[in-house]
Amino acid sequence: MTSPAQAPARAAGLAVAFALAIVYVVWGSTYLGIRFALEGGWPPLSAVSGARFLLAGGAMYAFLRWRGVAAPTRAQWKNLLAMGALLLLLGNGCVVLAEQSVSSGLAAVAVASVPLWMGLFGAMFGQKPTRAEWLGIAIGFAGVVWLNAGSSLNASPAGLVLLLVAPLGWAFGSVWSRGRDLPSPFMAAAGQMLCGGAMLLAAGLLRGESPLAASPTLHGTLALAYLAVFGSVVAFSTYVWLLHHVRPALVSSYAYVNPAIAVALGAWLAGERFSAHDLGAMAVILAGVVIITLARVLRR
Repeated sequence: MTSPAQAPARAAGLAVAFALAIVYVVWGSTYLGIRFALEGGWPPLSAVSGARFLLAGGAMYAFLRWRGVAAPTRAQWKNLLAMGALLLLLGNGCVVLAEQSVSSGLAAVAVASVPLWMGLFGAMFGQKPTRAEWLGIAIGFAGVVWLNAGSSLNASPAGLVLLLVAPLGWAFGSVWSRGRDLPSPFMAAAGQMLCGGAMLLAAGLLRGESPLAASPTLHGTLALAYLAVFGSVVAFSTYVWLLHHVRPALVSSYAYVNPAIAVALGAWLAGERFSAHDLGAMAVILAGVVIITLARVLRR
């Protein structure tokens, strides 16, 4: 018979497991969602990235203000603008552009290198990695070099460059934001999406994209709606909730689960094919990320 004390603990455990499943599956599926939205006729920066972040961020901001959450200060808006530029304009924008010529699975594998770059940028900001973390960084970067040296990325030089810039922007923005003056986590997410979405939309218009003139398919529109609702609002809010309820190391496990889910979904739903070289490089990159995560757990 279950005791009263065990019931809340079990409920809390189920809530954490459900939240992790959302982050794993939804964020892992966004790479395929981006591909479907692009194939459906939506412009990359102005719509697939910019418009959806503006809509998601605007809805989230309005809801939070309605609930009485304080608006960001002028100084906080400046920090949110910088984060939007690094994480969304460079991070997400480059991934979306790359997926015009690179499979969704390979894009996810390349983005899996974010924790490796975070380790290096952390060292630059005075957060000295341990020997085990340096080992993970070295192994992970060996995988990155292997992936870029002989995979199908070579068929798309522009895609290769974009998939190198994307994790750099996301990692630097993540490390730079630590200790900055920011509003509450959910308001910070909303403000970041508003700033990043506006910059992405502007960048798309400067590239000559015209979202209003697009003739997207129903399939592409549904994919874009999925990205806006589930990828930008549901999964991100769940991620923030996890940060407040479980160890950061457990939350960061999405970094090596998402690529596997993205590769599996790409092969299943989009017929993407991967060589033994691609899968081997992915295994090495993820091994480095796992070592870094475990080293941080032991250090704490």
